[in-house]
Amino acid sequence: MENKKINWGIIGCGDVTEVKSGPAFQKVKNSCLIGVMRRQEAKVIDFAKRHGVAYWTTNATELIENKEVNAVYVATPPSSHLKYALQAIKAGKHVYLEKPMVLNTHEAEVLLSAVKKNIAKVTVAHYRRELPVFKKVKTLLDSNSIGKVASVKIVIKQKDNTSLIAKTEDNWRLNQEISGGGYFHDIAPHQIDLMCHYFGEVEIIKKGFQDVAQYSKQNVAGEMIFKNGVKFTGLWNFNASEDMDSCIIHGEKGRIVFSFYNDTISLSVCGKTEIYKYDTPEHVQQPMIDKTVHYFLSNSLNPCSVCEAAVVTQIMDVFCGIK
Repeated sequence: MENKKINWGIIGCGDVTEVKSGPAFQKVKNSCLIGVMRRQEAKVIDFAKRHGVAYWTTNATELIENKEVNAVYVATPPSSHLKYALQAIKAGKHVYLEKPMVLNTHEAEVLLSAVKKNIAKVTVAHYRRELPVFKKVKTLLDSNSIGKVASVKIVIKQKDNTSLIAKTEDNWRLNQEISGGGYFHDIAPHQIDLMCHYFGEVEIIKKGFQDVAQYSKQNVAGEMIFKNGVKFTGLWNFNASEDMDSCIIHGEKGRIVFSFYNDTISLSVCGKTEIYKYDTPEHVQQPMIDKTVHYFLSNSLNPCSVCEAAVVTQIMDVFCGIK
């Protein structure tokens, strides 16, 4: 596909595609959104008209087999990610796959095997990797700003209003068969992926505690030790008495503090604190989609591979006591 354009088709043009991702496919260089699919005809027609997309269908297979489409964005709920990704790979179409990548470790292994056996490329939408605030955290770590990192702690607490979770007409996130396991499975992939992106290969994964009786009130905790010695602890509580969104990275010279839902970083070294603030792009997935297009056109490396995302899936399964 060198020196060609990526002609996208979206499978599942729902809420996430309205602002976060959809418009970016039209704004990125050498990229064009030419087709969309959704099962409800009235809704897919409405989306196509509002976003200036000429081709629409209610059948995913028709979109995948459209000869003009050479890449597919799978933005359906997780239960159908593997099915559509495998179908697109078999058809020779590249895939940009929403998170969580698949439902569980077994499905991750199936997808990874398919990627290895075919020429189609797959990128997973862990888009926070490319947002300015999180790139700055990585720069601070790579530049040894706080010295050797010893530990990192994530605490996500949320009241019943679940303001961190995207709103949809049908709250499928609470249906384990569709989502993989509640609110944790919706937002934790981003946080865990960033930890792996920052600190590298994981050596030990341990589950903490979890309340799996009601996914709307799920509590998950876990620990990891990275091969470089960094110790991680994480807590996700979606039935808390308060809201909290915090990541603290401790090093021998200081600490880095940031959250996943605002754009401010606090760097404290030797008693001095410096604040960094960044603006969130209008379409938060645009930087990642731009990198993905470059990768699909063979102009850069994969910004997030299936192999990397499979590690995130494995960690989530262990934290939830599934594996």
